[in-house]
Amino acid sequence: MLINNLILYWKPGIEIVILWFLIYQIMLFFEGTRALQALRGIIILLLAFLIFKKFDFSVLSWLFEKLFGISVIGILIIFHPEIRMGLAQIGKRQIFKNNLKDEDIALLSRQIADGCENLAKNRLGALIAIEKDDSLAAYIQSGEAVDSRVCADLIEAIFTPNNPLHDGGLIISHARIAAAGCIFPLAVNQELSRVFGTRHRAALGLSEESDAILIVVSEERHDISIVYQRKFYKDLGPVQLEAKIKELLRAKENE
Repeated sequence: MLINNLILYWKPGIEIVILWFLIYQIMLFFEGTRALQALRGIIILLLAFLIFKKFDFSVLSWLFEKLFGISVIGILIIFHPEIRMGLAQIGKRQIFKNNLKDEDIALLSRQIADGCENLAKNRLGALIAIEKDDSLAAYIQSGEAVDSRVCADLIEAIFTPNNPLHDGGLIISHARIAAAGCIFPLAVNQELSRVFGTRHRAALGLSEESDAILIVVSEERHDISIVYQRKFYKDLGPVQLEAKIKELLRAKENE
């Protein structure tokens, strides 16, 4: 009897907590996308529908019920790219965080900066992804396994023309070069400047689906950029590049 009474009193509270958690996760799911504003509109419509239902406004309840159903379908159609990017995050989280020691970060940053500097001087392009918390295993499988320590000379060799791997992306995971010649998704952002080439679009595309640090060396403009969480850091010199890689590797997710 006592257990039944406890369940009776605690059940509404548990339901509220679960509902709050689900709403919070849905808001995080759409954070940073255009669909977030539309989602807020749907929540307002839902609240209005519940109020009309409570006070038995039959006509308004019927109207909002139909409007709510149409709005959900509209969200799925209009914002399918944002929804796809959100779904891409599900199942990507690693059980163990990709934490590196300070000496590993320093060595990694130095070697990448040196390699990118030499590539830029020689007017050679490059695309490098550094894995953080989101797993890049699916993209690693799209290329050729390397499994080597990060070395400036090896980075230069991979992106030298006529090398069969130079057109794809290079992925660094757990302070090692995991694979090269990897295929990254192109950005869905149609407003991206035409100044940016395929490598920049691929970097932005992967940054839309993961928390990876993307480094792009442009063979046309001979400059170096970083793309991280959809943000561009352009025209970086070797010292700036090294410092920025260290900063981003040490940064906690969603800071």
